[in-house]
Amino acid sequence: MPANKILVVDYEDDIREIAQMSLEEIGGWQVIAANCGAQGIAKAEAEHPDAILLDVMMPEMDGPTTVLKLRERPATKNIPVILLTAKVQAMDRQKFAALGVAAILAKPFDPILLPGQIAAALGWEDQANSASAGN
Repeated sequence: MPANKILVVDYEDDIREIAQMSLEEIGGWQVIAANCGAQGIAKAEAEHPDAILLDVMMPEMDGPTTVLKLRERPATKNIPVILLTAKVQAMDRQKFAALGVAAILAKPFDPILLPGQIAAALGWEDQANSASAGN
């Protein structure tokens, strides 16, 4: 079975790199990276990832705006999106949940736990467990 493909969109290089290493090494997934919302949309259209891990706070186009633009495009409208945010207040979470995202994860995240959190949010638990069992 081919590995799931996940697009990580975060303007901070170190966060993007840590997430990518975590998802590849622990999750066993193929990772595509983008450093802004516009690049994320372009890569989502070209690469057709199984899911998108998207930072909320980015310059130029923030995460919620990126989600709305992804939903406008036929090629990306059904890709599950997980938001990654330092904003963990209830009002912020309600606003983000109203976007129809699959999950909202807190930043900073634990790289060891990140693949399991994503797998649980997307129903990929069996795949994550079998991938880690094979390592």
